[in-house]
Amino acid sequence: MSIHFQRELDRLKRNVLSLGAMVEESVRLAVKALEARDTDLAQKIIDADHKIDEKEVEVEEECLKILALHQPVAVDLRIISAIIKINNDLERVGDEAVNIAERVITMAKQSPADIRIDYNLMAEKSESMLKRSLDAIVNLDEDLAYKVCLDDDEVDEMNRSIYDQVKLAIKGEPDRVAFLINLLLVSRHLERIADHATNIAEEVIYIIGGVIHRHNPDIYK
Repeated sequence: MSIHFQRELDRLKRNVLSLGAMVEESVRLAVKALEARDTDLAQKIIDADHKIDEKEVEVEEECLKILALHQPVAVDLRIISAIIKINNDLERVGDEAVNIAERVITMAKQSPADIRIDYNLMAEKSESMLKRSLDAIVNLDEDLAYKVCLDDDEVDEMNRSIYDQVKLAIKGEPDRVAFLINLLLVSRHLERIADHATNIAEEVIYIIGGVIHRHNPDIYK
C-alpha cells in the first residue's frame, strides 16, 4: 500500500466518523425535542440537515475517487465498499432525526389524545446502538458489532408494543387519530434508527471477516 493511498484512506475514515458524530448529535437533539415538545429545537434540526447531506456527498465522492485512482483489492476494497454503505446509512439516520423533529412540530398543532407513550427506553436503546456501531468502526470490534445486531430485536419488540398501545387508543379516541398516528410514526423512526445502526454493525463484521451476514439473523443467535 502506497503512503499516498494510506493517507487518503485515513482521511476517508476520519470523514465518515465526522459524519457519524454529526448524525449522533442530530438524533440526540431530536430525542430532546420530542421529550420537551420543543418545536424551536425541532426546527433547528430540520434546518441543519443539509450539513449532513453535504458531508454524505463528500464522503461518497472520496470513496469513488479512491476506487478510480488506486483500484484497491482484498481488505482495502472491503473497507471502501463498506464505507459507501455505512455513509448511506448514516445519512438515513439523519433523515430519521429530521422525521422525528417534523412529528414534534406537527403534533404541537394537533389536539392531543389521552395517552402517554414513553419513548425513553426505546430512544436510549436506539441511540446506544448507533454509538456502539460507530465505536465498532473505530476499533474494528467484531464482538461489539455482533452485540449491536443482537439488540435490534429488543427495539423491534418496543415498536410492536407502542403499535398495540396506539391501536387501542384509536378505538377509544377515533377523533384523535391524526395525533395518534404521529405517535406511532415517532416509534417507527426510532426503530429505523436502530435498523440503520444494525446495518452499520453488519458492515463492520464484513470488513473484518469478509462475510456478508445481511438477511441471515440466525448468525447472531
